[in-house]
Amino acid sequence: MATQSPPLSPWQPPPDFQPVTSALEGITVYAPRPKEAQIESPVVYKCPNCGATTQYDVAAGGVACEHCGYTLPVSGEKVGRQAEEYEFTLDALKQAQQTWGTTHQMMHCDSCGAEILIPPGALTVTCPFCASNEVGVRAAAVSQIRPNTLIPFKVTPEMTHARAKEWLGKGWFHPKALANNAVIDRFSGIYLSFWTFAARIESRWKAEVGYERTERFYDASARTWRTRVVIDWRWEDGRVDLSIADLLIPGNSHVSRVILDKLLPFNLNELVEYDPDFLAGWQAQAYDIPLADAWDQGKEVMRDRAKNACRLDIHSPHVRNFSMVADFADEAWRYSLLPVYLAAYRFENKVYQVMVNGQTGSVAGQKPVAWWKVWLAIAALLLPGLALGLVGLLLIAVGIGIIPLGVALILLMIGGFISLKIYQQAVASEAA
Repeated sequence: MATQSPPLSPWQPPPDFQPVTSALEGITVYAPRPKEAQIESPVVYKCPNCGATTQYDVAAGGVACEHCGYTLPVSGEKVGRQAEEYEFTLDALKQAQQTWGTTHQMMHCDSCGAEILIPPGALTVTCPFCASNEVGVRAAAVSQIRPNTLIPFKVTPEMTHARAKEWLGKGWFHPKALANNAVIDRFSGIYLSFWTFAARIESRWKAEVGYERTERFYDASARTWRTRVVIDWRWEDGRVDLSIADLLIPGNSHVSRVILDKLLPFNLNELVEYDPDFLAGWQAQAYDIPLADAWDQGKEVMRDRAKNACRLDIHSPHVRNFSMVADFADEAWRYSLLPVYLAAYRFENKVYQVMVNGQTGSVAGQKPVAWWKVWLAIAALLLPGLALGLVGLLLIAVGIGIIPLGVALILLMIGGFISLKIYQQAVASEAA
């Protein structure tokens, strides 16, 4: 007698799979469920001895209490340039943590639009970027990617004013009273957001390259043989492989790139793994330039470097119809915080910005220019050539003005070149 087989139970997907959109109607497709972003509970910094609020102390190198002297060293491990990098994949973005790991508030400036993370309870009433007091405070969002590395502050807050005053006193074309009369209320220590990129670039170039050669020819009008240089053009091509690492792109549009470039470089060998303890009591800048936009900027910089490398591969100064194709591989990114002291100061009813590198102590920023000094210097440089030229014109009538005119032209060229450099430096000093 035949036995009947038990009915088959319906198939069930694994517990970590979910249905996804199928290209075929009536067919159900399952895929692994994406990992949820890791969100940690924020740390609240209270002294275990007296209950007062603690903060990261630069001199102590750890979280300290200014009331009872309690200190807790920060355990961030130094990783330097070998810090972990992420590939440009959705999985890498999803696995990136979406919280700063510490309780902060968000300060929004209604004047310039800057957003800065500030410690809870901070009574910040001015924006460090534009000195505006039109600011609002709200709870910080947790939707941003969490930094994976940072460089701790090495310069203490007490050192910033002395370095800034010394910097303000430098430069002959600035107001003499600048160092003494510039009002800098306080420097704000801020961790600025930076994207760091790395990639390998394979560049293939093609161009017409010219090579000089000397040939003899007969000059019929002079009835003699002469020589001349001619250029022979020929098409050439080549390939250049270039590896770029640790390319820094600022993550915020409210920071002056002109000033920030003058603060570089940072010593990336001092990078440590991100630890919320470093942000205790300090401000941090939330990025407003997303990863994709920053990568577009980074690729442009890398393409320029690849183009320069290709031009160096051509052994001739004569190049025309140059073209290049750049293929990117092994692209990787890292999100870091770098230490900067920032202040907006007033001088003669105008606002200027100054920054101090929180790692190296270098200073950069805007400085007003005493333009009367600049114009006086330019006049002094051009006056000898103009005066000698005028004398030469007067002597032309007696046939001896050619030499003075020639010397005057040389003096004007030298004076004009130096004057242009002075003018450019003065304009750059006020620019931001």
